[in-house]
Amino acid sequence: MSTSEGQSYEAVERLAAGVGLGQALDVTDPDQWIGLDFGVRQLAWRRPELFHSKASRAGRRMWWGSNAARAVVTWSRRPDDGELALALCHPDGRIREAALEKAGGRSALLALVVIRCADWVGPVRQRARALLAGTPSSRLAAHAALILRTGRRSRGGFAQELLTEELRSGPAGQVEALLGSEDRATARLAHRVALERRLLPAARLARTAARHRDVVVQDLCAEAAVAALGEGACDGFTEVVVALLGARQPRVRSAGVTALRRTGRHADAEPYLTDRSAVVRACARWVLRQGGIDPAPLYRALCADPAGRPAAAVGLGECGVREDGDLVRRLLAHPAPGVRAFAVAGLRALDAVRVDDVTPLLDDPSAAVVRQATMALLPWADRLPEEPLRALLAEDRPRHQRVAAVRLLRATGGMQVRGGRSVCPCA
Repeated sequence: MSTSEGQSYEAVERLAAGVGLGQALDVTDPDQWIGLDFGVRQLAWRRPELFHSKASRAGRRMWWGSNAARAVVTWSRRPDDGELALALCHPDGRIREAALEKAGGRSALLALVVIRCADWVGPVRQRARALLAGTPSSRLAAHAALILRTGRRSRGGFAQELLTEELRSGPAGQVEALLGSEDRATARLAHRVALERRLLPAARLARTAARHRDVVVQDLCAEAAVAALGEGACDGFTEVVVALLGARQPRVRSAGVTALRRTGRHADAEPYLTDRSAVVRACARWVLRQGGIDPAPLYRALCADPAGRPAAAVGLGECGVREDGDLVRRLLAHPAPGVRAFAVAGLRALDAVRVDDVTPLLDDPSAAVVRQATMALLPWADRLPEEPLRALLAEDRPRHQRVAAVRLLRATGGMQVRGGRSVCPCA
């Protein structure tokens, strides 16, 4: 039994024992509502005495049952929220449907009404949808995360569409409240609706793109912020473009670099020619070319003294010609490990790797350099002598060198995998 299943069963047992709904589970967690639905279905068959026993510890339990011949459900008295929660999850569809008749107006049970909107039994599903359709939009928004989770089910589209339409036509404050949701799907939906309704200014979009943790929200907001800048517009430079350029995420920085063209600041893309991200470097080259500036000579000048901007070597490899290989190759012996690593990457981009030049770097103290050297040598692994590679497997060698040796020996057939472990045939 998994931890989540165990927690679901415990919640069911607490409800069956008369514990209040808010004490039996965290009513703010959509996963616990889904787990409760699962747990009741399982325990109804495994431990039917939980639901059909006449015994009661505190006199609070309501026991219901069904008559299979007449297909009716009887209730001994008005059930409380905890008792109705169990009934709303019962495997018998007649019990679920009868519970829905009594769930109207009970906000504490709205989460289970949402789940029943995707029920596999038609009458149950229809009754739940009728209840949900009459629910105020503010209460729907409070269960957005659960609605979007159940929306992935085969019959779960109703609640999701209802929520989306309410957000599109309802008060802007409801959308605003969901923008900062910790639930990823909810935050994405809220931002999409906010963009459709033009609720967010460009400056805020840029800040969100630069700071938000979700990549989809980052992309949505970055694209919208750039689109809000008119051709040649400069009034939003500080609030929008600078915020995007300062982002840690490469995709957001690349949007900021692209925005430089809209603001007519093509030359300002030059510092991003040596960005650590390939996509940002590519955007910088495009912006410079749009401004009539060839980036290749700039890269060649930077490679003369790349210590401050080590990615110059790989940038030149990405846009240079094979004749630039000699300039990049000289940087393999540079004292800065970052320059050496980018130099290997630059040679790979130029398709100018020479085995004899790169092989000594497998002994480099820098893990980044050894990783780049390994990737450069893998296509030529059959040309590498095995003895020096096996020497790198010694226990006193740094881990990154041993890993490189294993990868290259596997590529040459000099090492096999047995039982999850790498083994040399000669061992």
